Amino acid sequence: MNRYVIIAAACLLLLPITSFSQTRTRTTSRQKPTSTATATAQQAIAIRNEGAAKIAVQIKNLTAFLYRLGGVAKGLQELDAAAKAANASPTVVQQNEQSKERIKASFTDFRVGLDNLEIYFRSTPGLQSYYLKLAGSAEGAANGEALAGAGQFDRAGRSLLGVVDRLTDTLAIMR
Repeated sequence: MNRYVIIAAACLLLLPITSFSQTRTRTTSRQKPTSTATATAQQAIAIRNEGAAKIAVQIKNLTAFLYRLGGVAKGLQELDAAAKAANASPTVVQQNEQSKERIKASFTDFRVGLDNLEIYFRSTPGLQSYYLKLAGSAEGAANGEALAGAGQFDRAGRSLLGVVDRLTDTLAIMR
């Protein structure tokens, strides 16, 4: 019987030790934030950067054209005045008319490019908020195209300067 009392006493002494070791709770590691939120933000930044790059290309093209147009427009006006006074040769007058047609075609190309840019901004979800600032740039190019068609190249160039202003304002907001 002494044996049973010793075994029972040993069991009673060891029982609380095993219960303390069981009281510790397990913890799970925290889950990492989902990558969809960061992927969406990165995609929005990529869309905005692509839109800004398209605006920058238009600005570069327009400013280079306007730089060249300044000197050419003055020469065209002088040749027109010489042709009216019958002081210009027929080949010079013909070259002058060809130059005018190329310039008019350039104005048309800018209008089409700006129309496409406005459509791109209006139809791209990440760029629609910038469309309101960009809207009207194609209209300014269309006004320039009409003025160039009427032979008023200086005023047509000034119309395109307004378009460049609108594009740079939009680009400044995007950055």
